[in-house]
Amino acid sequence: MDSALIVCGSDKGIQVISKLMNDNAKIQTSSAKSSSEARRLINDSDYDIIVINAPLPDEFGDNLAVTITEISSSGVILIVNNEMVDDISAKVENYGVLTIAKPIIRQVFTQTQKFALASNRRIIGLKSENISLQQKIQEIRIVTRAKCVLIQYLNMTESQAHRYIEKQAMDMRTSRQIIAQNILKTYES
Repeated sequence: MDSALIVCGSDKGIQVISKLMNDNAKIQTSSAKSSSEARRLINDSDYDIIVINAPLPDEFGDNLAVTITEISSSGVILIVNNEMVDDISAKVENYGVLTIAKPIIRQVFTQTQKFALASNRRIIGLKSENISLQQKIQEIRIVTRAKCVLIQYLNMTESQAHRYIEKQAMDMRTSRQIIAQNILKTYES
């Protein structure tokens, strides 16, 4: 189930937005009545989507929207008065914030909500892929250092060192990284 944070200064606004969101899909919603309260909640929990109904009691809401995109992978929707939508949208769109105008049109909100959730899932997928790639790079660095150690201390060629690490990993049924770490412990201690 998707989770949402609704940031709005009034209880009525929170109820209206919550109803709109749950008309489209089952979403577990939380709410905050100010940007400072929202910041505390965002630090404590991850949300798939965050809807900000501007203006807020302690700030307008555009700075909060930008901050959220910088510190989380949440899809962010900023709701502003119709006469301000173009100016605010130009200010926040480069950060990935989706802006819609008041009064809210149900169909526009539904499409925007779906897009925000889709972008959230894509960002999470990219972050996961990035972590996987960083781990692979780290493994390559460790294995390369271990090869250099084998070349230096045991006078192996690069291909001999590579084969040695591969064979040890297969024989011991473990990863090349663990074998490389053991080599580094042995020779760099």
